[in-house]
Amino acid sequence: MTFDRQPRLETKRLVLRPLAEDDREALYAIASDPAVWEQHPIHDRWRREVFDAFFDEGLKSGGALAVLRKSDERIIGHTRYDGYDPQERGVVEIGWTFLAPQFWGKGINAEMKRSMLAHAFEEVATVEFRVGDTNYRSRNALEAIGAVRTERYELERYQNKRVVHLIYEIGREGFAQGPLGPAE
Repeated sequence: MTFDRQPRLETKRLVLRPLAEDDREALYAIASDPAVWEQHPIHDRWRREVFDAFFDEGLKSGGALAVLRKSDERIIGHTRYDGYDPQERGVVEIGWTFLAPQFWGKGINAEMKRSMLAHAFEEVATVEFRVGDTNYRSRNALEAIGAVRTERYELERYQNKRVVHLIYEIGREGFAQGPLGPAE
């Protein structure tokens, strides 16, 4: 069995479904707000050309998902499964997540991640997250859902500046026993 990186997932308030070209403008309307990216290492993703490259990469990845509010099917964000190696079958990455600011602090991220993690743990033993070292909002959100910072990190460069991505992870058992484990 192969891990489905573009499932349709439903929660109490959300629908996560495969990203489509038709989602570009609705997502750019959210992503064009510089506040969405202020702590992110790619802090200028609000610029059209930077966002379009991000969106195109997501479409090509085979793991990008649009996040919709269930009540009116309005797109409120984006997330993605990536880094799954069918030969290894033990690890997948969740990331590339952003939500419209009016949905911050309302439990939307936790609800979305609970669903994504439950789906992932049907096939894999570990889920990883990569987050910029100065992206405290995302780091706090990961810790709130039970992700643990590892000692591993990755170095990249963006606009001639060093970018450090910290690696967090949750294992199947940690998820089951953690804050998102028992489904509501």
